[in-house]
Amino acid sequence: MSQGPVESLHPNRRHRPGVLRLGVNIDHVATIRNARGGRHPDPVRAAILAAGAGADGITAHLREDRRHISDEDILRLTAEVQLPLNLEMAPTDEMVKIALRHRPHAACLVPEKREELTTEGGLDVAVHHNVVAPIVRELSEAGIRVSLFIDPDHVQLAVARELGALVVELHAGAYCEAEGEDRKRELVRLEDAARQAAELGLECHAGHGLSFDTVGAVAAIPQLAELNIGHFLVGEAIFGGFDSSIRRMRAIMDNMRGAVGLTA
Repeated sequence: MSQGPVESLHPNRRHRPGVLRLGVNIDHVATIRNARGGRHPDPVRAAILAAGAGADGITAHLREDRRHISDEDILRLTAEVQLPLNLEMAPTDEMVKIALRHRPHAACLVPEKREELTTEGGLDVAVHHNVVAPIVRELSEAGIRVSLFIDPDHVQLAVARELGALVVELHAGAYCEAEGEDRKRELVRLEDAARQAAELGLECHAGHGLSFDTVGAVAAIPQLAELNIGHFLVGEAIFGGFDSSIRRMRAIMDNMRGAVGLTA
């Protein structure tokens, strides 16, 4: 059964207009587990801890090669975690069948290459329009909220709107990896893309590479509704605990969004 809206699950938590949601990606908890095999550390336990620490949703990328999240993880996440699940998936027949079987709250279509260490860029929905269009339609008709993970580019946004997706997630990796003036330019790209998404009637998210040092400026973009963060939070958990890293990220986001609200 499809999970209901975020608001219906947590009526007393953070889901007010203008308040930025935090989706916690648990992929790399599974990466550590898979390094030795067995069941520890358990990504489902991480998802439950994330919920208690202030996450608003859980993101998990079921890759074609199953290098981290497994099919069993998806089954357990939908059954045991009382937060909306955002299933990241390549636009393939196999993944569509899995999404239709489990009915996550949302499905985020992402590019995928077997040789990459992590997602290297946004899905080019203009080039792959004819592949993506029927998938967006099929998932949407099944009650799954479709998101497209794209670069902050005007053409990509326009095509995303044409495809009928409700949500776009902007790839923030170039901003996070840049320095100095280059980082400022990449931030402007994100800001411009978020404004265009709002003008097109798309809900806008951002993710990939965000850390304590980079999240503030992105959280300040008023058109963004959600940030999805994973690798950094799992890495910080080694030094201070998973719930602590999530609470600190949540606080930075809330403080920055509050400051934006006061100055708007």
